[in-house]
Amino acid sequence: MFRNAYALMLSTGVSAALGLGFWLVAARYYTEEAVGQGSAAIAAMRLLASLTATTMIGAVVRYVPRAGRATGALVWRAYAVSSLVVCAACVVFLATLDLWGPSYAPLDGVTAGFVFTSACVAWALLTLQDGVLTGLRRAFWVPVGNAAFSLGKLLLLAAFATAMPVLGVFVSWAAAIALSVLPLGWLIFRRLIPRQAAADHDREPPRARDIGRFLAGDSVGALFGLAMINLLPVLVAVRFDAAHNAFFYTAYTVGGTMEFMAINMASSLTAHASHSPDRLAEGVRGALRRMTVLLVPVVLVLVVFAPQVLAPFGADYARHGSTVLRLLAAAALPRVVVELYIGVLRVQGRTGVLAALQGAMCVLVLGSALFLLGPAGISGAGLAMLLSMTVMALIAAPGLRAALRKRAPRKQAPRRQAPRKQAIRTKGADAYGTSWAREAARLRAEAAAAPAHHLPLSANSPASAASTVDESRVVTVLWLLLGLAAGLFWPPLVRLGDIGRDQLTGGQLLSVLPPLTLVGGILLIVVQCAAVSLVRPGPALLTLGPPATFAALHSAPVLLGVRPDRMSGPWHEPVAGLLTDLLNGVSGSVSGGVSDTDGVLRALPVALQLLGLGLAAVALWALGTDGRVTAGAVWVLAVAGWAAQKQFAAMALPLSLGVCAGAAIALVVLVVRRRHRAGTG
Repeated sequence: MFRNAYALMLSTGVSAALGLGFWLVAARYYTEEAVGQGSAAIAAMRLLASLTATTMIGAVVRYVPRAGRATGALVWRAYAVSSLVVCAACVVFLATLDLWGPSYAPLDGVTAGFVFTSACVAWALLTLQDGVLTGLRRAFWVPVGNAAFSLGKLLLLAAFATAMPVLGVFVSWAAAIALSVLPLGWLIFRRLIPRQAAADHDREPPRARDIGRFLAGDSVGALFGLAMINLLPVLVAVRFDAAHNAFFYTAYTVGGTMEFMAINMASSLTAHASHSPDRLAEGVRGALRRMTVLLVPVVLVLVVFAPQVLAPFGADYARHGSTVLRLLAAAALPRVVVELYIGVLRVQGRTGVLAALQGAMCVLVLGSALFLLGPAGISGAGLAMLLSMTVMALIAAPGLRAALRKRAPRKQAPRRQAPRKQAIRTKGADAYGTSWAREAARLRAEAAAAPAHHLPLSANSPASAASTVDESRVVTVLWLLLGLAAGLFWPPLVRLGDIGRDQLTGGQLLSVLPPLTLVGGILLIVVQCAAVSLVRPGPALLTLGPPATFAALHSAPVLLGVRPDRMSGPWHEPVAGLLTDLLNGVSGSVSGGVSDTDGVLRALPVALQLLGLGLAAVALWALGTDGRVTAGAVWVLAVAGWAAQKQFAAMALPLSLGVCAGAAIALVVLVVRRRHRAGTG
C-alpha cells in the first residue's frame, strides 16, 4: 500500500515541481495581467474537462482490468462520451463568457473559443489516460507522461513569451498536452490493449448496467470534490483583478500539492483495503502514521517560510500570497482525516454517505469563501479552506475512529440463517458490482444473522454505547461553541453602532462587520453543519440553530442603523390602513400612528419570515422528516430568506399564506395517518 502511495506521490511531486517552474517562468517573462488571465483560463479548462474525466476515472480503473477482449471498445467509448460532454460544457461556458469577469476576456471569439474547447477535450483525455494506464497495470507510464507534459509546457512557455505575450501562458499549457496524449495514446491502443485483449480473451466483459451502477454511486461525490477544488480559484478570478488572481493562483498551486498527497494515500488505502477488507484498520492506522511523518514537516516549512517560497515569483507574490499559502498549508492537516475517511467509505461501499460528505465539504468551502473574500481579500479563500476542513475533519473523525476499532468478524458455523446470508451476499454484490461491495454485503449479512448467534449488536452494545458517549462530548463542545459565537457576534455590533447608511448589500455588510462578529458568524455555521451531521445531536441543539442564524442575519443590519425593507405590493394599502387604525386607537395620535405604522410595516416581513420558518418546520415534522433534515432545510430557508428579503417584502403575505396552507395540509395528513393506524390496530 505504501509503495503504491509513494509512487503516486512521486508523480504528483514531479508534476508540482515542474509546474512551479512553469509559474516561475510565467512570472518572469509575462505581465501580472497576462499570468492572471492565463491562470483563469487554465482553471476554467481544468474544471470543464474534469466534469467527465474525474467522474469517469474511477470506473475506468475498476473495469479496464477485467474488460478482456472488449478493452479497446470500453476505452474508446469512455473517450467518446467524455469528449462530447466536455464540448457541450464548453459551448455553455463560452456563450455566457460575459458573466465570468474580465479575466476571461481573451477567450472571446471563434478562434479562441475553438482553441479553448480543444484544450478542454485534450485535458479530459489526458486525465482518463492515467486511469487507463493504471487499469492496464502499466501505471509506471503515468509519471513518464506527466513529465513529458510538464517539461513541454515549460519550454513552450519560454518560446511563446515574445510571440504571444497575452495568450502564451494558456496556449503553452494546452499545446503541451499533445506531448503526452499522442505518444501514450499510440502505446495504449497499439500495444497495451491488444496484449491484454489477447491474454484475457476468454474473460467475460463487464455489462453496461454494472458500469452505470458504479458510476451512479461514485460520480456524485467526485463532482462535489471537483467543484470544490476548481471553483475556488474561479471565484477569486471573478471577484478580483487579474494581478490578485495571479497572486492567489500561484499560492494555490503550491499549497494544493499537499492535498494531493492526502488524496494519493487515500487512493492507495482504498485499493489495499478493497483487496483485504479485514486489514482496513491496519491500513488506516498506518496511513495516519505515514501522513503525519510526511506532511507535518512540509506544513511547518511552508507556514514558516511562505514568503521565501514565493519570493522567486516576485516581491508582490510574496507580499500578497504568503498568507494564502500559510492557510492552505495548515488546511492540509485536517484534510488528511477527511480523505482517509472518504477512502474508508469507498471500501465499505457507503456511496450515499460519501456523496453527502463531499457535498457538505464543497458547500462549506465555497459558501464560506463567498463570505470571506470581501473582508479578507484573497486570503479569505485560504481561511475558508482551513475552517471548512477543520469542521469536516471533526465530522469525519468518529467514522475514522470506528474504522480503527473494527475487528475482522469471527468465523462461525452457519445455522438456519445461512440461506438468507447467501441471498443477501449475492444481492449486495450484484447491487454494487465490486469486490468491496461483496465484503460489505457479507458483513451486513452477518449483522442480519447476528440474533441467531447472540452477537451484541443491539443499541445497548459496547460499540453503540461508545459511539453515544463520543457524540455526547461533541454535543457539549457544540453548545460551548454556540455560546462563544453569541458572545463574539453581538457585543462588537452594539459597540460599533450606527454607520450612517440606509441600505447595505451582502458584500457591503461583510466589509463593515467587525472581525470578531465575522468569527462568531462562522462559528454559527460550523455549529449548524456539525449538529446535522451527528446521529443524535439532541432536539434542543437542532431547534436552536436556525433561529440563532435568523437572529444574527436580521439583527446585524438593524444594530448598524440599517432598517429592514418596507412591505410593498398590491396588499400594502389595506394592511397599512388596518395597522394605522389599530395604532391610532391605541395611541390616540394620528402622527404617532403614522410613524408607528411605518415601523410595523418594516418589521412585518421579518416577523412573517420567522413565522414561515416555524410553519415549515411543523410541516416537515408532520410528514415524518428526520430532525436533522428538518433543521438543515429550515436553516437553508432562513439564509435564503435573508438574501432575498427585498423580494420577500413584496410577496410577504401570499407566501406566508401559502406556507400556512402547506403546514395545515401536512397536519391533516398526520391526523389521517394516525387515525388509520389506530383503526388498523
